[in-house]
Amino acid sequence: MTEPGQETVPPTEPAERGAPGYGWRRVATAVAAQVPVGEIERIWLFPPVRLEAREWGTAVVARRVGPGRLRVYTGSYGLVVRGRERGQGQVTVEDVGETPDAVLPDVIRGVQERAGEADYPDEVAPAAWFVSDDEPSTPR
Repeated sequence: MTEPGQETVPPTEPAERGAPGYGWRRVATAVAAQVPVGEIERIWLFPPVRLEAREWGTAVVARRVGPGRLRVYTGSYGLVVRGRERGQGQVTVEDVGETPDAVLPDVIRGVQERAGEADYPDEVAPAAWFVSDDEPSTPR
């Protein structure tokens, strides 16, 4: 968490983490159905929010569309994590727009501020997010 008046600074390299949890895998599958995975350069995951038996998460995905230009998508999920309906939920993927590379940190900060998040989201490598069903996964 940052103190008032302090800026959050985006990390320069993606975090090296295990495969994402169930909600993120569902978002990754939905993104892969709409966006060419090989063109995705950067992914940020905001910390999931849990309240009682539900969990919500938001990701920002950046895809290269030309020299110095990225197309930005948001992917989100809502998931029941306890009870009879465990595992049920919804996933949405939205094409937000195109931006110059240099402006992308400002776009992420804007999402961060609108979501009321104090910390910058975790950046993960696309190879760590788009895992196959054959690979073991560890919850995020």
